[in-house]
Amino acid sequence: MSFSYKSQTNITAELQRQTILGIVFSSVVSTLPCCVFLFINGTMLFTLRSKAKFLETSRYILLYNLLFSDTVQLAHNQVMFLMSGSRVTMLYPVCAALTVFNRLLHGVSVLTLVLMCLERYVAVCYPLRHAAIITIGNTGIAIGVVWTFSSVNIVIQLSLMLNFPFEELKQMQMKDFCGKDSLFLDPLFELYDKASTYFIFVLACLSVSFSYIGIILAARSASTDKASAKKAQNTLLLHLVQLGLTMSSTLFKPLLMVISKNLDRVISVRIHVFIYICIIIFPKCLSSFIYGLRDQTIRPVLTFNLSCQWRSSSLKSAIQTNTKIGILIM
Repeated sequence: MSFSYKSQTNITAELQRQTILGIVFSSVVSTLPCCVFLFINGTMLFTLRSKAKFLETSRYILLYNLLFSDTVQLAHNQVMFLMSGSRVTMLYPVCAALTVFNRLLHGVSVLTLVLMCLERYVAVCYPLRHAAIITIGNTGIAIGVVWTFSSVNIVIQLSLMLNFPFEELKQMQMKDFCGKDSLFLDPLFELYDKASTYFIFVLACLSVSFSYIGIILAARSASTDKASAKKAQNTLLLHLVQLGLTMSSTLFKPLLMVISKNLDRVISVRIHVFIYICIIIFPKCLSSFIYGLRDQTIRPVLTFNLSCQWRSSSLKSAIQTNTKIGILIM
């Protein structure tokens, strides 16, 4: 009996050690790229507010709106990921508010991508009318419509989500980790959630496809700038990939459930982290790479700002090190 007890104790200790190592591994591996991407996105946002040309061009105003929603989503998703990995639970209303907030930003990102694709379509297919159609005022109205539509959609979802009688619960503290699947949801919410997700996805795909086909047809005409049309085609292709990765985040939870049921815990945790980085984190920095590396106007300013920030951070660390050494000597 003593041997059996010791054996059981050793197995329990080993399982606990693997769990702790898994939490540390997933936290470190996911946080490192997230911090890098947040640094790049933050610098990109600062860059888009550093020059008058960026503030007076509709294309860059739309890019700023997209980057802002993506950056907030990136920080929000990482915090929620670390909390779930650390087994932190919260109150049902708090979880519901955080869930719909993330879905608000998700809708804004997708619809802003649609606006950016349509802007490129007008720029290539109607270059003479582009300045009259894509004005600063019209861009502001379009962004306002995007936020209003997403907000109305979220208000409806939140009202359906909170339709559950929480007063019947014995306690408001959740027993599971925060997520849409762990909330007590009305069947009507599930139906509306799927319908709105499919509607936005189909709308986005049709808009990007329409813009891409229109640019291809326009590129065949003699009056169209071939280089500009080719660059716009590549940009729309990258946006289509970005859209696919963004919408694939809806498959994240079901995919994890299948993996966790059929694979070992350690392997499933590593696959979980890998899929999280590819589907959740990576799409939120694609806009910075697409425009930061390919746009000739943004690239030099972004490179300068990045180098200055690295130099300033290195200088601060050097000053702090010298200060500590001076204090120790004294």
